[in-house]
Amino acid sequence: MDWLTEPFTLPFMQRALIAAVIVGVVCAVLGCYVVLRSMAFLGDALAHAVLPGIAVAYLAGTNTLLGALVAAVLVALGISAFAQHGTIREDTAIGILFAAALALGVLLISTVRTYATDLTHILFGDLLGVGREDLFISGGLAVMVLATVVLLFKEFLLVTFDPLLAHTLGKRPGVYRTVLLLLLAVTIVISLRTVGVGLVVALLVTPAATAYLLTRRLVRMMLVSALLGVASSVIGLYVSYYLDVSSGAAVVLVATGFFLVAYIFAPRYGLVWRAGSARVNRRPTA
Repeated sequence: MDWLTEPFTLPFMQRALIAAVIVGVVCAVLGCYVVLRSMAFLGDALAHAVLPGIAVAYLAGTNTLLGALVAAVLVALGISAFAQHGTIREDTAIGILFAAALALGVLLISTVRTYATDLTHILFGDLLGVGREDLFISGGLAVMVLATVVLLFKEFLLVTFDPLLAHTLGKRPGVYRTVLLLLLAVTIVISLRTVGVGLVVALLVTPAATAYLLTRRLVRMMLVSALLGVASSVIGLYVSYYLDVSSGAAVVLVATGFFLVAYIFAPRYGLVWRAGSARVNRRPTA
């Protein structure tokens, strides 16, 4: 059994394990809303839109996670503002701000002579390089995200499944959508050091999509998704350690493996199309 404990005798692996569990839980829980509300493209846009904040923080010599957080929040608020005014469609607003933020980030990063080596972990993750400061920031942000989800669970549930009723009851669905966007932005920032910009959406979507195949209740979906997220992160960490491969990529591929197994071997929920019921709306309930 030494192979189970050996990796975590090292301090950097212990920090990586804590970070993996934090990211696995937060991404999986918020990912349920991403899947149910079809926000995957939005998540991808926000993930790439943090580059300007990272570049500015890097150039200023401050923590890149804080820079990414500021950039993600600003872009999320910008998307929300464009969408609520109704002048242009939301997907158009996302495309414009995504492209502009990405271009600005590339421009700023290109001014750093060593950007190719120093900022590579932003794109592909650096789970084994997580420091104490990163853990404190990620842990604090994770608690804030999960607490908000718990406190506003009923409102998010209503806005997700019946926005028209929410509007009739005076719940102002646009406000709660903005809050969800902000939570999504924060969750993406939490995940940057683990899987990087290029893979963060996979960690948001894949465990939640797997849970979607296995249950029809939102609370249960969140619990199953969180378990899958943690399992994917921990197993991916073992794979990364013993095979000496990218930790972020290993985590995502393990999560994808869980999804494929669920898709193939969950006939009650996952393969409803085999029974000819693919057109039935089977979105989870509370």
